Amino acid sequence: MPRLQMKEPEQKHVISRKVLRSPENVEKRVGSRRGRRRGRGTKLERLLQNGETERSVDKNLAFHRRPGFGQLGTKCMVKANHFLADISEMDLTQYSVKIIPEVNSTKLNKAIMTQLVKLHRHTDLGMMLPVYDGRSALYTAGVLPFTLKEFIVTLVCDDEGIDDTKGREFIVTIKFVAHVSMVHLRELLSGKLVDTPQEAFKVVDLVLREVAAQRFLSVGRFFYSPTIKRPQPLGCGLQSWRGFYQSIKPTQMGLSLNIDVSSAAFIESLPVIEFVAQVLGKDVYSRPLLDAERVKVKKALRGVKVEVTHRVNVRRKYRISGLTSQPTRELSFPVDEEKNMKSVVEYFQDVYGFTIQHSHLPCLQVGNQGKVKYLPMEVCKIIAGQRYTKRLNDKQITSFLKLSCQRPCEKEMDILETVHQNGYKQDSFAKEFGINIDDKLASVEARVLPAPWLKYHDTGKEKEVLPQLGQWNMTNKKVINGSSVKYWACINFSRGVQESTVRSFCHQLVQMCQGSGMEFNCDPVVPIYSARPDQVKKGLKYIYTTAANKLGGKELELLIAILPDNNGSLYGDLKRICETDLGLISQCCLTKHVIKINKRYLANVSLKINVKLGGRNTVLLDALRWRIPLVSDIPTIIFGADVTHPESGEDCSPSIAAVVASQDWPEVTKYAGLVSAQPHRQELIQDLYKTWQDPQQGKVSGGMIRELLLSFKKATGQKPLRIIFYRDGVSDGQFYQVLLYELDAIRKACASLEPNYQPPVTFVVVQKRHHTRLFASNHNDRSSMDKSGNILPGTVVDSKICHPTDFDFFLCSHAGQRGTSRPAHYHVLWDENNFSADEIQSLTNNLCYTYARCTRSVSVVPPAYYAHLAAYRARFYMEPDLHENSSLRSTRPLKGPGVRPLPALKERVKNVMFFC
Repeated sequence: MPRLQMKEPEQKHVISRKVLRSPENVEKRVGSRRGRRRGRGTKLERLLQNGETERSVDKNLAFHRRPGFGQLGTKCMVKANHFLADISEMDLTQYSVKIIPEVNSTKLNKAIMTQLVKLHRHTDLGMMLPVYDGRSALYTAGVLPFTLKEFIVTLVCDDEGIDDTKGREFIVTIKFVAHVSMVHLRELLSGKLVDTPQEAFKVVDLVLREVAAQRFLSVGRFFYSPTIKRPQPLGCGLQSWRGFYQSIKPTQMGLSLNIDVSSAAFIESLPVIEFVAQVLGKDVYSRPLLDAERVKVKKALRGVKVEVTHRVNVRRKYRISGLTSQPTRELSFPVDEEKNMKSVVEYFQDVYGFTIQHSHLPCLQVGNQGKVKYLPMEVCKIIAGQRYTKRLNDKQITSFLKLSCQRPCEKEMDILETVHQNGYKQDSFAKEFGINIDDKLASVEARVLPAPWLKYHDTGKEKEVLPQLGQWNMTNKKVINGSSVKYWACINFSRGVQESTVRSFCHQLVQMCQGSGMEFNCDPVVPIYSARPDQVKKGLKYIYTTAANKLGGKELELLIAILPDNNGSLYGDLKRICETDLGLISQCCLTKHVIKINKRYLANVSLKINVKLGGRNTVLLDALRWRIPLVSDIPTIIFGADVTHPESGEDCSPSIAAVVASQDWPEVTKYAGLVSAQPHRQELIQDLYKTWQDPQQGKVSGGMIRELLLSFKKATGQKPLRIIFYRDGVSDGQFYQVLLYELDAIRKACASLEPNYQPPVTFVVVQKRHHTRLFASNHNDRSSMDKSGNILPGTVVDSKICHPTDFDFFLCSHAGQRGTSRPAHYHVLWDENNFSADEIQSLTNNLCYTYARCTRSVSVVPPAYYAHLAAYRARFYMEPDLHENSSLRSTRPLKGPGVRPLPALKERVKNVMFFC
C-alpha cells in the first residue's frame, strides 16, 4: 500500500498549541475562518503530557462552544418531553454518614436512614427532611442543629439472607462536611462558561428521585412497577413491566426534568421448576434434562435471586451461581469435619422433613465458589422484581416491541400522565428543597431542513431525485456506479424452500440488479446447491472448491445464501467462514422474503449487493457540484467509529471496536472499515494508533486511523486535509476521556505519516440512547407530521432543550415507521474546522440520505451507522465457546491481557463495504 511519507518523527508527538493553531494547518486549508477560542491547545497539551488521556481528566477543559444558532430550514414549533425545574436560590449543606456495622447494600442503608429520620426529624434533626444517596452523603436544605452526632437505629429488615423477624441495631454517625453552593449552577444555566457543578446536580437529582425510589423499583435512572400498568407476558417465564425514565439536565431554558415512559423485561415470580418448563417449552416434571437443555437452563438462571419455600416462617434468599451437572438423586456432600457424606435427598428429609419429588432434575448452586450450596429446584421460587438483562429470543422481541411500541400522541399522553401521577408539586422532598416542576411539555422552536437532491446514473429515466418525507424508490433509476458480477453461486440451507422457488428468486434478483444498472451474469457458476443447516462449513467448502475448479483459477465474486427463518447461529457461522476463511462476498436472504418476493425487498437486496462488490448507489448532487461547505473545498475524510460490548452475563467476551472512513472525495459515499477486539467493556478504542518494535525495521507505526488514511490516499490520489470524526456509543460521562484519548491517537497517526501533517479535526459524538422525544405541536395538523404521526424528517432543534454553552443539537433525519421517532443527539466536542451550526447540521442531515442499504434517510449519520454494523458483524468472527465452563479458547496469541485478536479478513472482503 502506498504511503504518504514513511519517515518517522523523532520526537514524541503530542497535541500542541503549535500544531493545533499553525497557519499552514489552519489558515491555508480552511481559509480565513476565525473565532477559535484561545488557549484550548495549551490546556489540551498539558493534559496529554500529564497522561490524563488514560484516567479521569480535569473537568475544567471546556468543550467547543456553540458558534450560534442555525437558521436554515422551515421554522416550526414542536414539543419535547422536558419539564422546567425551578429551583430556589438557597445554598444546601452536605453531611457525611457512617454506619456501623458497615453495610454494602444501598437499599439497606436507605432503610436505616429512613428509620432515623422517622424517629428524629422532629427533635434532633430540627424539622429538616434530608436526602441520602445510600452510601456516605446526606444533604439538607439548611443547617442541622449539630455538626457531629451519633444515633442508634434499630431496624427490622428483610435484606438478602437476613431473617425478617430479627431486629438489627446500627450506629449512625452524621458529620458536617461543607456547604453546597448553587451559584455555579445558576451561572451555567445563564450561559456562562463555568465548571459543571456536579454536586449541585447530584442533590437536585436525589431530591426528585426520593419519593419515586420509595414507591417503585429503581433500575439505574429508570423506575418500574407492576402497579403502573399490568405486566404482560413475553413467553419463557418473562413479562413486560411498564415504568419511566427520569433525569435532570442543564438546558438553555434552565434546569430540565427529562421524563420518558419505558418498558423492560422482568423475570416472572414463579417456582423455579415452572420457570424451567417455560424456558424449555416442555414438561420437566417427569423427564430428566438433556445436556443441551441443562446448558440453556443454566444460562437463563445464572445470577437470578430465589427464596426457599421449604422452611416454615423462613424465606432465606440466594443468588444462583450455577447448575449441577448431576441430577439431585446422585448428589452428596460432606456434613462434618470427618468428611462423612450424605445425599441431598437424605439431608432435606432428615433436617427439614421435606421429601424431594423431582430428584431427576439438577440442583441449583448458590453461594460463592469457596462454599457452594445445593438447593433442589422444587424448594425455590424466583423473587419478584428482577430485570432480565440477557438477550431476548425472536418471539420475545416481537412480543416486547408490540407491547412497547406507541404512536407519538399515545406516548405524549403517557408521559404527561406519568408526571401527574408522580406528583412533583406535592412531593415533600421537592418542597423542602425549594424545587418546583412544571407539568407541561416544553414548547421548542425547531426547523425542518430541506432534503438533498440525489444523483443517479445518466442512463436511467430519472437522473436526479428529491426525496419526499425521507424516502424515494429505484423506479426508473440506475445506480451511479454499478458493479459487475460474472461469477456467482447460490446455496440453500432452508429445507422448507424448494429449488424451483430459489431458482425463481435468483432469476428475479438478477433481473432487478440488471435493471438497476449492474452487470450481472444470468447463470450461476454451479447449479443451485442445497445443504443441511448443521453442515455450513461443508456446504460452503463444496461451493468454493467446485467453483474454483470450474473457473480455472478465477474467484467466485458473490455467494447468495438462503437461510431458514429461525436460523440461530447459522448466519454467524456463514459470515465467519465466508469473510475470514474463504474470502467470499455473501448476501443472506431469509426464507420468508424468498417465498413472498416483493419489488422493494429485491431492490434493497440489489443495492446491498452493489455496494458490497464495490459499486455506489447514489451520491449527493451538491457533492458532484462542489457545493458542500467544509467538505468540497479541500480533500476531506469522514470517519465513523463505534464500540460494541458483549451482552450482560458474558464475562470473558471482548468488546469490538470498528472504524470506517470515506474513500471517495468529493462524494463521501463509499467507506472502508476495520474492526478490532479489545478488553472487555473498554470504551476507548485501543487500536486507533499503535507502535511496536520490529527486529528489522525498528519502530513501526500502525493502527486503524493510519491504515484508513493510507487507503484514502490510494483511492483518491490525495491526502486528507480535513478530518470529520463521528463517534458513536459514548455516554455523557465518557466525553472527556474519549475525546482526549482518541483525538490524541488521530494526531499521532497523522504525524506518523508525515512530519507536521496535522489536518484540522472536528470530533462529533453521536447519541441514540437518550430519552429526549420530539412531538408535533398539534397532532391534528397533518402538514407538520409524516404518515406515522411523527415529526417530519429533517427536524432539527438546537435551542431551549440543548446544552446552555456546548455545541449540540437534536436531529430527526428519518421518517417514522412504527412507534415514536427518536432524534439523534449530536455533540460537537472539538472543532478546528469552525463549522457554523447550519453547516454541521446540514452536512449531517444530507449524509443521512446516502445510506447504502435502502432508499430512505436513516436516523443516524451513515459513517456512525456503518461502524456499528461492522462491529456487530465482527462479533460473529469469534469462534463460539464450545466449553460450558471455559472462557473463549484459541491457539492464537493474545493481544493484551485476556484478549485474542479477531481473525483477519481476506483482502477482497476488506476492500469493499462488506458490513452492509
